[in-house]
Amino acid sequence: MACVVARQDLRAPAVLALETLVVAACSYAGGRLGLLRGLTVEGAVVSPVWPPTGVAVAFLLLLGPRCWAGIALGALFVLMHLTSLRLASVGVLAGNTAAPLCGYFLLRTAGFRTDLSRLRDCLSLVFLGAFAAMLISSTTGAALLVGTGDLQAGKVWSVWLAWWVGDAMGVLLITPVLLLLPRVRAPAHPGRWKEVVGLVVLAGCLVPLATFSPASTLFVIYPLLILAALRFELPGSMLCALFASVLATIAATDRTGPFQHLSDVEIMVNLQAFNGAMALTALLLSAVITEQHNTRRSVERACQELVEVLEHLTAGEAAARPPRDEDDRPRNTG
Repeated sequence: MACVVARQDLRAPAVLALETLVVAACSYAGGRLGLLRGLTVEGAVVSPVWPPTGVAVAFLLLLGPRCWAGIALGALFVLMHLTSLRLASVGVLAGNTAAPLCGYFLLRTAGFRTDLSRLRDCLSLVFLGAFAAMLISSTTGAALLVGTGDLQAGKVWSVWLAWWVGDAMGVLLITPVLLLLPRVRAPAHPGRWKEVVGLVVLAGCLVPLATFSPASTLFVIYPLLILAALRFELPGSMLCALFASVLATIAATDRTGPFQHLSDVEIMVNLQAFNGAMALTALLLSAVITEQHNTRRSVERACQELVEVLEHLTAGEAAARPPRDEDDRPRNTG
């Protein structure tokens, strides 16, 4: 018994260290990807979708608050890649770590479930995990830029808004995908594989055409999201939304397609409005459809159980009824 306890005591720090390194590596990789396609707003480079916030919230929901050190370490690596560390970097690091932690505690207080099978879970992720919690990181970062003289006070609101929306988009687009990936199963029916291939081909043709065409046809992506939500619920719709967001961000930073004649601020506003509307459509519509499917399955299961109970009662009554004697039968007296 003592040996078993000793092994468990030795294993716990090793597991924690491994989890910290994995979270830090994923956060750093997400930061590097986010920095590849940044947009300039009032002289500050801001990512339209900041993946580390989505990675951090997802790992917190899956592993718990013990992985906060990995989030802070990943944010530190990103800051070291961007610039030399200064005293203001400590504030940015604290804000980028505190915002996902705040989102995690708000979601747990609201009774959030990671399967995202209820509409209330998706609404909690939108308003608590994304919109409310990310106010911490954006406010801290913008205030530090003003305090250090890197940003004029009159331009703070544009940078703050872009920062906040970018962090929120990371939660709305990345967190659901990471939460649902472990639950994705290969379709058992051959017909479903045909639907999967058809959706992939349709998305591969339609999304690049919409995001890189100068005819401003981004709206044609929404029927694709609706189709994906109807047939594959949240996994299908969120993967399509993430794919469309990546291509739209590439088109915006390259100033091609519907973004080619816009200013920096107009590009940021249009891109973030598109990403936000698309993420909300995919997330909330899929949640409603999933709830309806779960309700229908529950009703069908209850009806089946009721039928089985009635059959059992009918069989029991028939077995308990005494057989009728030949002499008890009614006679025809003529």
